[in-house]
Amino acid sequence: MQALSKRTQLIKKKSLFISCIVPVYNEQELIVKFISVLKTTLKQLTKNFEIIIVDDGSSDNTHNLITKLCKNKNIKALCFSRNFGKENALTAGLAYCAGDVAILIDSDFQHPIKLIYEFITKWVEGYSIVYGIQKNRQIKNPIRIYFTRLFYYLIKKISRVKIPANACDFRLLDRKVIDALNRLKERNRFMKGLYAWVGFKSIGIPFNVADRKAGKSSWNLFKLTELAITGITSFSNIPLKLLSVGGLLISGFAALCAIYIVFKTLIMGIVVPGYATILVSIIFFGGIQLFSIGIVGEYIARIFTEVKKRPNYIIEEQHGFTQKML
Repeated sequence: MQALSKRTQLIKKKSLFISCIVPVYNEQELIVKFISVLKTTLKQLTKNFEIIIVDDGSSDNTHNLITKLCKNKNIKALCFSRNFGKENALTAGLAYCAGDVAILIDSDFQHPIKLIYEFITKWVEGYSIVYGIQKNRQIKNPIRIYFTRLFYYLIKKISRVKIPANACDFRLLDRKVIDALNRLKERNRFMKGLYAWVGFKSIGIPFNVADRKAGKSSWNLFKLTELAITGITSFSNIPLKLLSVGGLLISGFAALCAIYIVFKTLIMGIVVPGYATILVSIIFFGGIQLFSIGIVGEYIARIFTEVKKRPNYIIEEQHGFTQKML
């Protein structure tokens, strides 16, 4: 109750410190307008806020526009030395933010800025994580729709961490959640899973995804597949266990076939084996072996990445921060 009273007082006094983390990649057409709208919204909520723009190695004029925006004291920027991916951009923003709460939001206007008011309301009610749930995913490719549903179905079945379906990165995080996430040093980061893994009281708010105001998404089927594999391998070892069970089943089937062949040979004598049967068996079991090695290889590759202990990102420039941070 005391914590809830403190949250209410922060809102009433407009002294709540809000950090907005905005990952961007080639958003020169939208970034200036978006930051202007976001800044206006935050001013209505509090006197204390910061907008941290994380430039994920943009190759257009985004970097120059961000540098100019940082002349405003409320706007800060982290510029990566190259493209490290959205998961790492969010990680950097959380590491550098100083707010009582952090709001993660994309700069393409697909996340409704006005929903921040509702996020804050739920935070005042006592929720530590408030996340947006996409009601109308802007996906026209039927293959992508199918694999998206398949991913959430699989992750629900094989992972002990409950990751809400269609939850997006658009969310509010309390300070204690931010601190918990900053303690996680893994290199293969699946942020939606990490939000769920740290726990805390959470609630989802459905919203309609708006059309992009300009440009196009940099997420293609390959990147989404790679992210899905990271999510599955980071939060479940069920695929490895299934390989063990599958190996036992196949071995058992092979033993039964051997027994059958022995008895058949004793009763009917030696029969010339069929070429097609041998060929199909070789191809089938060869495919099973390659598939199994591939799954094991995914886990080994991620172990390899972790043990190298390379940083998740490299910051080339910082703007708006009072002191240089590592």
